[in-house]
Amino acid sequence: MGLLEQFKQGLARTHAVLNTDVTDLVRGLARLDGATLDSLEETLIAADFGPQAAAQILTALRRDLTGGADPSLIRQSLKEKVRVILDIPGPVVAEGNPHVIFVVGVNGVGKTTTIGKLAARFRANSESTLIVAADTFRAAAVGQLKTWAERSGAAFHESREGQDPASVVTDGLRKARAGGTRRVLVDTAGRLQNKAHLMAELAKMGRIAAREAEGAPHETLLVLDATTGSNGLAQAQEFARAIPLTGLVLTKLDGTAKGGIAVAIVSVMKVPIRFVGLGEGLLDLVPFDARSFAEGLLG
Repeated sequence: MGLLEQFKQGLARTHAVLNTDVTDLVRGLARLDGATLDSLEETLIAADFGPQAAAQILTALRRDLTGGADPSLIRQSLKEKVRVILDIPGPVVAEGNPHVIFVVGVNGVGKTTTIGKLAARFRANSESTLIVAADTFRAAAVGQLKTWAERSGAAFHESREGQDPASVVTDGLRKARAGGTRRVLVDTAGRLQNKAHLMAELAKMGRIAAREAEGAPHETLLVLDATTGSNGLAQAQEFARAIPLTGLVLTKLDGTAKGGIAVAIVSVMKVPIRFVGLGEGLLDLVPFDARSFAEGLLG
């Protein structure tokens, strides 16, 4: 299955809602009037695009589609507006030695599997990679991560249950420097975005990493469950307050994902989607493509 077909399959729920509503809204209309546009904006918000992205898209539609209400033209214009929102450049990321990547997110979004898949991508490029198990709260986390390290061929720095996560980061980065490791992936404990003390701990880990490796963490990837809906935006905003985000990873896109939230988050946060998870296999993490994603939503 190609990337476009995988996107279409994963976004089937939102795709069905948007295409049905667009067709129903404009059937029999001679032109795209204000009431229809207002209804279309409500449809986008209901599909988790959020008010900011929905307003941005509708402003462009009002400008571009003043002459008619052909559903195919509306869908084509919607696709292009979604692509433009999502196709933003990422921040300039300095290369570190070692290059340190924090992987963050709430419980259950797929951080552990994402780290394993990222490690596999680096190892496929013959880059030495160390996975640091800084999730010291969840008893099974270390074992699961170690299994992924073995599958990907990455080295592994183990932590003790209850150990201070900042000290795990310190030891892991010192190990990476001593061994000349190219890439370091730091697993962080899943934390709800409304737990202030845990978010403060994450910020502390970032400061500690900077002492051990200049500029670290060089990247911080927020992992989001693509089925989560509008709560995903609140998650992104709170994590960004604790530590600067350089990119997003959407997981579980092989299920019935509510893909509109991806548009909402990028529109508000101006943080690019870097990768998407399209399955459980070691190689099922692929670089994000805005055009294919928009086609999957509205094609």
